[in-house]
Amino acid sequence: MRRSSPAMSGEGDEEEAAALVESAEPPQTSVSSGVASIMVGLVFLALLIGFSRWINLDDNSFILGNISSINTGRPRNHSLSNYTTPFTCSNGTSTTCSGTAAPPPWRWPAAASTTPSCPDYFRYIHDDLQPWRGAGITRDVMERARKYAYFRLVVVGGHAYVETYQTAFQMRDVFTQWGILQLMRRYPGRVPDLDIMFACDDPGQVRAAEFAAPSDAPPVFRYCKDKSTLDIVFPDWSFWGWPEVGIRPWTPMLAEIERENKRVPWLQREPLAFWKGNPDRYRIRHDMMKCNVSNGKEWNARLFNQDWGKARQNGLKDSSIPKQCLYRYKIYIEGNAWSVSEKYILACNSPVLFVVTPFQDIMSRGLVAGKHYWPIDRNRICESIKFAVDWGNQHPVEAQLIGEQGSRFAREEMSMDYIYDYMLHLLTEYAKLLRYKPTIPEKAVEICTHSLACPADDQHRPCMMDSMERRAADSDPCTLPPAFTTAQAKEMADKEEELLRNIQKREKEHAARP
Repeated sequence: MRRSSPAMSGEGDEEEAAALVESAEPPQTSVSSGVASIMVGLVFLALLIGFSRWINLDDNSFILGNISSINTGRPRNHSLSNYTTPFTCSNGTSTTCSGTAAPPPWRWPAAASTTPSCPDYFRYIHDDLQPWRGAGITRDVMERARKYAYFRLVVVGGHAYVETYQTAFQMRDVFTQWGILQLMRRYPGRVPDLDIMFACDDPGQVRAAEFAAPSDAPPVFRYCKDKSTLDIVFPDWSFWGWPEVGIRPWTPMLAEIERENKRVPWLQREPLAFWKGNPDRYRIRHDMMKCNVSNGKEWNARLFNQDWGKARQNGLKDSSIPKQCLYRYKIYIEGNAWSVSEKYILACNSPVLFVVTPFQDIMSRGLVAGKHYWPIDRNRICESIKFAVDWGNQHPVEAQLIGEQGSRFAREEMSMDYIYDYMLHLLTEYAKLLRYKPTIPEKAVEICTHSLACPADDQHRPCMMDSMERRAADSDPCTLPPAFTTAQAKEMADKEEELLRNIQKREKEHAARP
């Protein structure tokens, strides 16, 4: 299942997005002596907004602070049944699914679920499916999505079938399909019959302005979108691993990052902002590279160009995601669209300086500015980074709190338990909109866990083995919360806009000081 890697262009450019850093011992910096006194002058003004409280601090501490949420923030740990879903390879090369038994049919409980509510980013499932709520999805509308799709995935009677239209960069398509198969192993019999078209490139392509009515738009699943597009957001393939760049599946990778976080306490990290990746062909990243020290100007940033060709030649030995947590501040910036690096950067326990972006993925939709990250003005990147770092170093308690809250969100609310619950709710709600009975396409082939894993090569199979679901859940997923009301959505947007204006004002005042 090894594929040759095409030239780095178009959708392939997310590869550079995982900000890997060379292995190194942590820099030694002195602990600030004024930590205890910083808390004395804080003045909290809590404004209730939908699902969170926005907090404005005094003139020295105006960023959002310790915000509570209606969710507990605890990881979703499903009870797993004693039933082990079988997996065997015949001579290690089995490529068919013949003889695979379909799981027993499942019926959702008639009574209201008593399981905890899902995190708030699940609410966007309703938004993504809103265009088809009235008219539903007909077979004709579904077929229009073919021109965008890399593959079509159909589930009929508990079996999955794929018709391939074009080959995705590296193994995005295969690992996406693998993730859906693991969902079906975790929740056997609960994934309904469905018919989806999936695009494995980066930016959303289904533009709302091109259709007379939203329901005329073809439903296309992909990894991100923006406000002008109607694509349906789905978890990206790297949750199950990205072996081409040495990234393990999300759960074991999180464990490694957490160990590294404990090894290098935040105050012992370099008091600067860090980013490493490929800036080529992205104007915004090219502009950010100017924030390195130049002509005696210090922007508080250390930015490095990742040469993926040399990294691969070295077997990625000098690149490690867990070893990237050596700076007090990490920078997240878009590439061709959203970047896979987002979740790894956020998990570092360092405040993320998040360059404001129009692109939305399932994670970014759940992040709250000032609680989980510090927003960076995309039009004044250098000035914005410098101010954020200066402010954080002067207010280490508040800055460290932002880093911890962002990391906790990545570990807990984006745990694989929740990722699978998100997938199940999205596919279930989507299937309800189909106005036809899904059937197996003539050119489709059945896929199952062993048909993908058994013929996989030594590069890809370890990720599949590490991310395989070996037991079925015997509890329901979290309860899908309702969509945001119009008033809630407006209030959230207004509060974030107010925060951004406040930060921009302080940045300009800071820059004007002699």
